[in-house]
Amino acid sequence: MSIKHPIIAVTGSSGAGTTTVKRSFEHIFRREKISAAVIEGDSMHKYDRAEMKRVIAEAEARSDCSLPTHFGPQLQR
Repeated sequence: MSIKHPIIAVTGSSGAGTTTVKRSFEHIFRREKISAAVIEGDSMHKYDRAEMKRVIAEAEARSDCSLPTHFGPQLQR
């Protein structure tokens, strides 16, 4: 990454508005005549839906305050 070639990452859960944000950036890039590469990551999750429900239920049963996420390693407390 550099000033000439920045990297912009937009992450969020389903329904959080990430597609809207991506489209806003695309509009800005078009207006400014910036040629951008877009890499979609919508299907890149650590867990499928069923497994996510299971690991959240397990964390809640342990009264674990750091619930699992799709997007990165868990915090160890």
